Amino acid sequence: MPADFPRFADMPEGLARWWLETRVAVAFLTRLPVPLADAPQTPLAQAVRGFPVAGLVVGISGAAVFALAEVFALPTLVAALLAIASMALLTGGLHEDGLADTADGLGGGRDREHALTIMRDSHIGSYGVIALVLALGLRAAAISALAYSEAAGLAIIAAACASRSVIPFVMHYLPPARTDGLGQAAGIPEQRAVFEAAAIGLLVLLLCLGVLATLLLIALLALFSVLFMRYLHLRLEGQTGDTLGAVQQGAEIVILIVATTILP
Repeated sequence: MPADFPRFADMPEGLARWWLETRVAVAFLTRLPVPLADAPQTPLAQAVRGFPVAGLVVGISGAAVFALAEVFALPTLVAALLAIASMALLTGGLHEDGLADTADGLGGGRDREHALTIMRDSHIGSYGVIALVLALGLRAAAISALAYSEAAGLAIIAAACASRSVIPFVMHYLPPARTDGLGQAAGIPEQRAVFEAAAIGLLVLLLCLGVLATLLLIALLALFSVLFMRYLHLRLEGQTGDTLGAVQQGAEIVILIVATTILP
């Protein structure tokens, strides 16, 4: 076993639990080679406190790429697109794929069953393409609108981290739409873990964007989550793995847009 991964038996119980959840979350939400051979079997719902930590890893990588691009005097929009591309590579486009499938299903589905069938199709349709173009464009435009590289880096980190802290909220309060699939297999996280994940996301927002932006985002993210869950309940009678990806993308866009109005 690699020396830089301490054994669970050598750690206090509470710390070992956090470490396990973080590793499970990073292994699922990114393509980083996180070893889990020594780890107890942990359903994804029991690792939601690690979601914002995984987002923090993704955000830091994107901010680093953005800073490197600016070192080479690349245009700000190019730097923003490179940062987004690096984060998509790190996650395997997991959330972007979910957004595209959700847009295809909700946009082209005649009814609940038809929408769920479309969302399982690996091919991307016109609704998915439009959603991806808009999501990538809005993220790139918001990042490039920030005047200073430090502000852009902080916004990238805050958005990547806090947006993933919204996912557990939807997992807890909206039941799976299918009897199989990722949404069902992931399980339902405990309420305490949901709020602890949210607390981590809010702390990062506070440190990166300040008090005013954090207060505004608490209201906006809550409104976005509730309205989206209501819509999913009406159309699908629940959530799926794809819709969780769409939630993350939507929350990230909200955070980045707010950052452009707050940061210099």
